[in-house]
Amino acid sequence: MEQRVLETFKYLHKHAELSWEETETTKYIKDLLEKSGCQVTTFDDCTGVIGELGNFNGDLPVVGIRADMDALWQEVNGTFQANHSCGHDAHMSMVLGVLWKLEQEPELLDQIAVKFIFQPAEEKGSGAIKMVEKNVVDDVDYLYGVHLRPDQETKMGRATPVIVHGATKMYDVVIKGEDAHGARPHLNHNAIEIGAQIVNMINQIHLDPRVPHSAKMTNFQAGGKSKNIIPGSATFALDLRAQNNELMDGLEKQVGGIFDSVRNLYDVDLAVTNVDGMGAAKTNEEAISIMGEAIADVLGESYVDEPLVTPGGDDFHFYTIEKPSLKATMLGLGCDLKPGLHHPQMTFNQDALKNGVEILYRAVLNTYGLNK
Repeated sequence: MEQRVLETFKYLHKHAELSWEETETTKYIKDLLEKSGCQVTTFDDCTGVIGELGNFNGDLPVVGIRADMDALWQEVNGTFQANHSCGHDAHMSMVLGVLWKLEQEPELLDQIAVKFIFQPAEEKGSGAIKMVEKNVVDDVDYLYGVHLRPDQETKMGRATPVIVHGATKMYDVVIKGEDAHGARPHLNHNAIEIGAQIVNMINQIHLDPRVPHSAKMTNFQAGGKSKNIIPGSATFALDLRAQNNELMDGLEKQVGGIFDSVRNLYDVDLAVTNVDGMGAAKTNEEAISIMGEAIADVLGESYVDEPLVTPGGDDFHFYTIEKPSLKATMLGLGCDLKPGLHHPQMTFNQDALKNGVEILYRAVLNTYGLNK
């Protein structure tokens, strides 16, 4: 079993695909789900695949296990490529491992109703909403997720029963102006200088220091091959973080005010073309208790960490935002992950994969009161 999970991880790592482009990943997982006897659902207008195992005809509560599928686009050893530096390849492999363990216990299948949710576009913050729109969690009562944790948050051999993510917003913005000759800077407004002004103003935002928050520019494109042209146009991206949804509202208000000021100061067309985002976590004590018990069963009670509060975000929490009755939590798995999530050279101790499989498997059994 461990070898099968590891081989699956290596395949998925090698065949990374970007958000909403997880076509081959969807096909690959669909085939594995069907071979394990799942009732499988795919979608005509988006990637993602759902597998159902067990008894969905009775009064059993439905347990969902969600794995995100998409990779990031980043430079790796001098080449830009899709890269699984956030651990989604590991998440998919562990959830499949849970399926394969349940498959080996045919006497359990009349006592469980498990939905395996392989969700696209987590990195865009829009995949979970799409799954909600597809009615994927309409019948789900409990929902469990998993995420590898950096070494500084959760140590190898340990795990936390809940990740309390913050809120995230990601802006795509366009500055639209006219180019000018390099010798005539009075004839336009330099889009690069406008971008620098925005960075400086964002750095001067001051909100409640007791609540973690940040705002930063993460992408800026201006100019072309000609060095003697002052660019009037540019595109840029902003990443906003806040530990709760209320502070995020305040952060967005401040950023909106900065945009208005820049428009007035430079008399420039500045337009927000897209906003993606993720809400802060809404936690459920019953689900957290079940996951904590599962960690203790597998790793031992002394290896159960306290709830992990992190400024990172995950669209997993849209499931509970959109369906408040859902009892959900996300397992934070210690795995000696270094140097950090989203680093192009991110590595982790792959021995942790078996811990994740066993904990999620035990969480499913504990949900149904099954002691094996």
